[in-house]
Amino acid sequence: MTARNIIWHELIGLKAKIIRASHPELVGIKGYVLDETRNTLTIGGERVWVIPKDVVELEFEVGDKRIRIDGRELIGRPEMRLKKRWRR
Repeated sequence: MTARNIIWHELIGLKAKIIRASHPELVGIKGYVLDETRNTLTIGGERVWVIPKDVVELEFEVGDKRIRIDGRELIGRPEMRLKKRWRR
């Protein structure tokens, strides 16, 4: 999994941390991705947060790698992101 192809993978279960956000209270939230909808990620750690994808930059931990991605690239239903990328 790399920064280029993470959008094609399942995000549920990955360890995530919010690096940047338009709302300062969201920065630093970390935990596991519990659920994903078209416009939000649910991240559970000390508490459960529902985070809008379009206002954050995330860092995912995959094995020993850390992958940063702008949340805007993740917008869309998970099953439709694959189709969207293949059409380009």
